[in-house]
Amino acid sequence: EVENLSDALFSGDEENGGCEERKTEINGNWIPATSITEAKINAKAKRRLRKNSSRDSGRGDSVSENGETQKAGVVVPTSPKGKILDRRSRSGKGRGLPKKGGAGGKGVWGTPGQVYDVEEVDIKDPNYDDDQENCVYETVVLPLDERAFEKTLTPIIQEYFEHGDTNEVSEMLKDLNLGEMKYSVPVLAVSLALEGKASHREMTSKLISDLCGTVVSKTDVEKSFDRLLKDLPELVLDSPRAPQV
Repeated sequence: EVENLSDALFSGDEENGGCEERKTEINGNWIPATSITEAKINAKAKRRLRKNSSRDSGRGDSVSENGETQKAGVVVPTSPKGKILDRRSRSGKGRGLPKKGGAGGKGVWGTPGQVYDVEEVDIKDPNYDDDQENCVYETVVLPLDERAFEKTLTPIIQEYFEHGDTNEVSEMLKDLNLGEMKYSVPVLAVSLALEGKASHREMTSKLISDLCGTVVSKTDVEKSFDRLLKDLPELVLDSPRAPQV
């Protein structure tokens, strides 16, 4: 009798511990049961391999229409998953513009050109200070020290030797906080003129005359020439004709 072949690896006798090899007749040929079992196992493995390969075929690298290879895991922009991060209207009616003209996001100041109204102070605010409303803020310019004075005024006087405009020098000096260094303005101007041309010395005389009474006082001018006479031995080292000039 031809035994009924099943998917079981072992027949009932083999499960009961029978060690005798059994044979089955297929198409007139007697084939051992072990060979049939191995064939079933191989066929089952092949079916499983084909199923896995067909399942993973969509996950591997694919070639796009442009011929570029796309790796696994990369979401194609045209796929439904890529539309999740798309900010455009899904209905197709939007124009792709930002919401509220660019003023709808978090931390956005507003649309370009938007003018805000003056914020009214709340008197009931616990941080409200009545003295703050009456404050007058002014720009404070620190007085120049000796090193900063020479570094700042030297280019101003040298430029004056080129353009000769005393009003421009006066306006620039008014913006500076000279403090106690006012008397040093004529000192520096005469010291630079001694090293220059005769025309520079004539322009320095006009400059001191125009600055007297506006930027420096008569007392400052007197103090500056007293300083020059005391520094005359040092000025001779750079300008030998300083006493005569």
